[in-house]
Amino acid sequence: MGFVELSHPITDGMVTYPGLPGPVIREHTSRAASTANLAEGVSFAIHAIDLVANTGTYLDTPYHYHADGADLAALAPERLVDVPITVIRAVDVPSVGAALLGDPGRLWGQAVLIETGWSRHWGTPAYLTGSPYLTGEAARVLIDANVALVGVDALNVDDVTDRARPVHNGLLGAGIPIVEHLTNLAALPDHGARLTAVPPPVHGMGTFPIRALARL
Repeated sequence: MGFVELSHPITDGMVTYPGLPGPVIREHTSRAASTANLAEGVSFAIHAIDLVANTGTYLDTPYHYHADGADLAALAPERLVDVPITVIRAVDVPSVGAALLGDPGRLWGQAVLIETGWSRHWGTPAYLTGSPYLTGEAARVLIDANVALVGVDALNVDDVTDRARPVHNGLLGAGIPIVEHLTNLAALPDHGARLTAVPPPVHGMGTFPIRALARL
């Protein structure tokens, strides 16, 4: 049994999305300061981080788009832990439509991860413009297929020029969490791996960074 890392690491000042500030990582209690209350040779450090929730690889809950939807603290764990994965191969496809999803019956209860290959641009200006996306029709198929979760290795599941945001609005309205900015999807088989992607249970927040791992 092995694992594949599907999350980008969070670093000080990194840019995830145009217009959003990067995280600020700072020392709250230094190792030197901690020694005042500890035995000789013992020390610790405590750090603080200031970040917007949409940083790095993150999960969107229904509350992100719908005020009456489940927030981070209310998500059902069966959608997030040890979920069977189906990978949709859509490398260099600018607009991922319903036809690429294949038979919806095979997607029932799956974490459907869309490999666009866009993560190869992560950390460069190219990542922030012209990203591939899912169509509203694809979102409707995923909703009807009762998928557990949808993830993408790109900037956004939606066409960012479409103000209606049909993919976010539709999937989250149906209670289906979304993970954006995944990586290493090429390392997964089409079927057979299992996803764990768990945020902390924060009340009143709709989005948060996650550590996404695939178990092979």
